[in-house]
Amino acid sequence: MTHDLRPRWYSPVEVAVLLGFGISKVKMKIATGELRSIKDGKYRRILPEWVDDYIREQVERQEAA
Repeated sequence: MTHDLRPRWYSPVEVAVLLGFGISKVKMKIATGELRSIKDGKYRRILPEWVDDYIREQVERQEAA
């Protein structure tokens, strides 16, 4: 029996890999509020739907331009 264990949230490093960005770009997006995150102890965490929101906002911005 196999279980589909998908992450419930991502680290900034994992988001950088998912988006094809460097970690510094992800940290900048978090600092500017473009990419939503929460602090869990000393770590930053990003929900998968927040990554989807960021992508959707980028697509909408490009389509509106």
